[in-house]
Amino acid sequence: MTAARTDAAPLTGANLVGATDVPGATGPFHATDPATGADLGPVYREADDATVARAAELAAAAFESYRHTGFGPRAAFLDSIAREIEALGDVLVDRVIAETGLPEARVRSEIGRTTGQLRLFAEVVREGSWTGARWDRPDPQRSPLPKPDLRQRRIPLGPVAVFAASNFPLAFSVAGGDTASALAAGAPVVVKAHPAHPGTSELVGRAVRAAVRAHDLPEGTFSLIHGGVDTGLALVRDPRIRAVGFTGSRRAGLALVAAAAARPVPIPVFAEMSSVNPVFVLPGALAERGARLGAEFVASLTTGVGQLCTSPGLVFLADGPGADDFVDAASAAVTAASGAPMLNPGIASAFATGVRRLAATEAVRTVATGTDAGAVCTGVPQLFVTTGERFLADRELQEEVFGPASIVVRVTGEEQFAALVDELDGQLTATVHAAPSDRELAGALLGKLELIAGRVLFDGWPTGVEVGHAVVHGGPFPATSAPATTSVGSRAIERFLRPVAYQNVPDDLLADEIRADNPLGIWRRVDGAVTRD
Repeated sequence: MTAARTDAAPLTGANLVGATDVPGATGPFHATDPATGADLGPVYREADDATVARAAELAAAAFESYRHTGFGPRAAFLDSIAREIEALGDVLVDRVIAETGLPEARVRSEIGRTTGQLRLFAEVVREGSWTGARWDRPDPQRSPLPKPDLRQRRIPLGPVAVFAASNFPLAFSVAGGDTASALAAGAPVVVKAHPAHPGTSELVGRAVRAAVRAHDLPEGTFSLIHGGVDTGLALVRDPRIRAVGFTGSRRAGLALVAAAAARPVPIPVFAEMSSVNPVFVLPGALAERGARLGAEFVASLTTGVGQLCTSPGLVFLADGPGADDFVDAASAAVTAASGAPMLNPGIASAFATGVRRLAATEAVRTVATGTDAGAVCTGVPQLFVTTGERFLADRELQEEVFGPASIVVRVTGEEQFAALVDELDGQLTATVHAAPSDRELAGALLGKLELIAGRVLFDGWPTGVEVGHAVVHGGPFPATSAPATTSVGSRAIERFLRPVAYQNVPDDLLADEIRADNPLGIWRRVDGAVTRD
C-alpha cells in the first residue's frame, strides 16, 4: 500500500482560489456513493460570479510572470505536482473509490497515468522543440529586395479554463491532461471541478496548490472552483480566460463552444464530446476467428462499465461465414457479464434512457442482457443487432449511448461497408479486423476511416489510450470541436500556444529559443533545416 501523507488537510468543501480557501455561496451539493446511494461529506457550494471573477483575475495577474518561467523551473513544477499527488497515497485512493465506485486497481492505474502525464510534459518542456523555433537568416544582398531576418516561436494563449471530466476523476480532471499541457505551455489554469467527485478534486487541487507554493509561483497559476452549468458559463465568458479544455457530453460541449463564440472576443474551445468508435470485422477475419472476436469485443465493451470515451458502441459485421459465431459468442459473454455501479446517477439515468430507446427502435433486436448487480447506479450490459439497411435509414442509431451497450450491424457486401463509413459522424477511433484475404477491402476502408477518425486501429480494440508522442485522442466533429488537435500525448501542448514571427528584432531582445547562438541547445528549423545550431 502507498503511504498516505500525514499532513493532508481534511476536506473543507471550499473553492481554492489562488492561495485562499473561499466558501461557496449557492447551490449546496455533495458527492454520492454510486454503489449505495449514500451521501458523502462535506457539503460543497457553488462558486458565485465574484469568486469565478476573482479566480480569473488572479490567473490573468499570474500570466506575465508564469509564461516567462524558464524551461527547467517549469518542468520541475510539473514534476512536483506529480509527487504531491503520489504523496496523498491511500487518502486519495479511498476518496476516489467512494465517489466513483471504481475498483482499486483502476484507481491506482489512473493515478499512475495522471502523474505520468505530468512527467511527460515536464520532459517536453525541458526538450524545447514544442516552442516551434524557426529562423530564416537575412540576406541583405538579395535582389531586388533584401531578405529580412525572420524568427518564429510559439507563445501561450493566456489563462485556460479546464473542465474536469466525469469518467476519469484523475487523468482528465483537476491535474489531468488539459491542466498538465496548459501549465507546460506557460498558461495559468482555472479548473471547474466535476460535481460528481468534488472531494477527489479538492484533494488533487490542494496538491497542485502545494506545488505552486513550493516553487514560489504566482498564486493565480492555479485555482479550483466548484459549481454547475452557470458557474462553467461564467468562467468561459470571463474576458480574462483565453482558451477552454473540456471532456464530456456533446450537449455541454456545444454550450461552451457557443458561449465562447458569443464573447466580444471569441476564444477557442478544445472539447472532446461524443464518439461511438465503430469496429469493422471483415469477411476473412470473421471466418477465421469469429467466436474469439465476439468474446474480445464484449471484454472491451464492458471495461470500466462502458464509461470510456473509446468504448466500441458499433460493430459492423460482414454477414457471412463466422457472423453467427461472433454474435453467439458476444451474446453469451454479455449474458454472463454482471452489471456494476456507474460513476454517478446522471450517467446511469442517461444510459438507461439510451438503452430503452434502442430497445424500442424498429428492426433493432435485443439479443443479450447482463445481470443486474442491484447497485443504485448499475449499468447492465446490453447487446443489440440490426441490419446495414436499417442503420443507413436511421441516423439516430449512431448516437452515443454512454455505457456498456453496443449495436452489431450485419453488413451485406463490400459496397455496403463503404456506404456505412460515408454515413458515419466524426469519431475518436475506428477499428478494422482483417485477415490476409481482406487486404484490398481493408486498404479501401483505411482511406475512408482516416477521414472520420483521430485514431485508426487494426486487429485490436479501441479501449485504452497510450500516452506518448505519436498518439491522437481527437477527431472530426462531433468527436471534438477542434479536429486538428489532440487532448492526449505530447502534442496536446500545441492547443494552448500560438505562433509569433519576429522580423529584424535585435538578437538580445529575443527569447532564448530563437537567439542566434541557441543558448538552450534545442532543435530548431534554421533556413528550413532541422538543427541544434
